[in-house]
Amino acid sequence: MARHKSNAPPKVTRHHQQQPRSKQQSSGAERSALYARREAAKVLHTVLRGDAERRAVASIKSLVFGPSVRNKRGTFALVCETLKYLNVIKDVLEIANVLNSKWKRQEPLVYIICYDILFGKETPSIGDAEKFLVRRKDALLSGLATLLVRKKVKTVEELLDVSQLNGHIKPRYVRVNTLKMDVDSAMQELEKLYKVQKDETVPDLLMMPPGSDLHAHHLVMNGRIFLQGKGSSMVAAALQPESGWEVIDACSAPGNKTVHLASLMEGQGKIIACELNEERVKRLEQTIKLSGATNIEVFHGDFLSLDPEDPSFAKVRAILLDPSCSGSGTITDRLDHLLPSHSSDNTNYDSIRLHKLAVFQKKALAHAFSFPQVERVVYSTCSIHQIENEDVVSSVLPLASSLGFKLATPFPQWQRRGLPVFAGSEHLLRMDPVEDKEGFFIALFTKTNKLDNPKPSELPEGVCRRRRKQFYPFLWPKVFFRAWNGRLHGSRR
Repeated sequence: MARHKSNAPPKVTRHHQQQPRSKQQSSGAERSALYARREAAKVLHTVLRGDAERRAVASIKSLVFGPSVRNKRGTFALVCETLKYLNVIKDVLEIANVLNSKWKRQEPLVYIICYDILFGKETPSIGDAEKFLVRRKDALLSGLATLLVRKKVKTVEELLDVSQLNGHIKPRYVRVNTLKMDVDSAMQELEKLYKVQKDETVPDLLMMPPGSDLHAHHLVMNGRIFLQGKGSSMVAAALQPESGWEVIDACSAPGNKTVHLASLMEGQGKIIACELNEERVKRLEQTIKLSGATNIEVFHGDFLSLDPEDPSFAKVRAILLDPSCSGSGTITDRLDHLLPSHSSDNTNYDSIRLHKLAVFQKKALAHAFSFPQVERVVYSTCSIHQIENEDVVSSVLPLASSLGFKLATPFPQWQRRGLPVFAGSEHLLRMDPVEDKEGFFIALFTKTNKLDNPKPSELPEGVCRRRRKQFYPFLWPKVFFRAWNGRLHGSRR
């Protein structure tokens, strides 16, 4: 077999031809790029650390589109592109052997800069880390050429997993915030850019072609529409809260479902939005402010710490419970498929973590049933796993039945229902990652006898969490669950 003898660096296609710029323009653009790389490095550090520890953190989108990141669009693109090429970048750095101990301690920033040098639009020229790596550009390019020879491929694209680059192609959904704008007016405005049609399931949801970019659109910026997926939009709609009700959103941040509840309630009544994590509380408050909703009260604390016997909750009629979950149904939306733990040779989920999540989910769902005047409870996840979905519902059904709840059928016209693992699973709703481009699960409990609703102190043996320590086997001490709730926060949409 003929051996490849050329040491010439591989040709890397640049995305755009760079036009000459003035010195002042160049300096401003370089400073902006320098700042974007630092923001991207912080996001990448958080994501990679959480992935390495197999611990739920906020999604890439949540981290980038939070209030602390200024250049959201540029940072998002830089993080995603670096993750796509991350394995290649790591291999090149190992072959080139150019890093000293100082820069090895700043690997996320090194990865970002190496992406720009090897695959980006232009070579960075300012910043200490940039200057260090640019001086070693030839070594990096030589390392890339060596890697191509070792892998017996001709192009960088052949080194990449095709599924990583493409992912699932799905429509762009936006939910109209009817507190600020009606659906028809939103359609007229959006049709100036894209083809728009109404969703058949959720009345205030609009669908546009895949790749429709609306992040900087004025309707998004002023809160008249929200970029929200179909599955996420179906959750509040399944609860169907009435105008004037009092409602609890048990695990609220980042707040898209919370403000959807406010829209469905026409801004009337009261929504208690619970969130334990301090950083996510800030994101929740930002979402509420953007929506213009005035009937939402933020509770910075654990939903499990709410006392159902407290008179403050005597009028609560509905609870939306969308707890921390594996996020396995939305890994493409969350971009988890780009992370090292979701590479082609490591697709198994951590069964221990799934079990711990399910334990917490059962605890939270059982607690939701204990509020005396609640007559509707929605339990939802963005998981595809039976242990987080049907198994959770099945395990709490005896308790739910003893309190007068039964499973109802959200969106009866929806064809995909729960896995047939227990009697009544046909009432559950599932979305399929292939057919629907995302995986979602919804269970709706309704109370069959609202008049004879016992107080928590009158519940059967083992039901009152405040009076008795013995509950169902999955109901462990509150301190344990508050700790786990804090650790697992961040995996929601």
